[in-house]
Amino acid sequence: MDMRTALDFTPLFRSTVGFDRMLGALEAATRATGSDNWPPYDIVRTGQDEYRIDMAVAGVDQADITITQERNTLTVTGHRNEEPVGQVEYLHRGIAGRGFERQFELVDHVNVVNASLVNGLLTIKLHRELPEAMKPRRIEIRSKADAVPARIEALETAA
Repeated sequence: MDMRTALDFTPLFRSTVGFDRMLGALEAATRATGSDNWPPYDIVRTGQDEYRIDMAVAGVDQADITITQERNTLTVTGHRNEEPVGQVEYLHRGIAGRGFERQFELVDHVNVVNASLVNGLLTIKLHRELPEAMKPRRIEIRSKADAVPARIEALETAA
């Protein structure tokens, strides 16, 4: 008997404005079926606006990995080149050789800075950069006298 608790986000949709994408992502996460743990990965916060994804991809060449960012979704796909059937006889096979696709949902304004593959560890560095319009700003408080535009009086020229 499968006892799953489904969360209903309907009340939040009715009482919030502008959070629909976040709530949709939460709703999708609760519907996720099965969790494939291949390849294993870590998500690390390295600074206030800096992140890193480390993914163990042993046996996968750099040319066999594709990293794409489309809108707020980062997708990492890869496959391991297999040796032709009949050329190798495995006595034990413990290293996974299957292809993979792993997706990460990114918040707005997070972009991939770079990616590297060293010793079977794929490292993807991310940076969040808020546009100037979204950064906190200080609002100047004016006095009532400042609020009324100054009147410029014309100089009378003597004739």
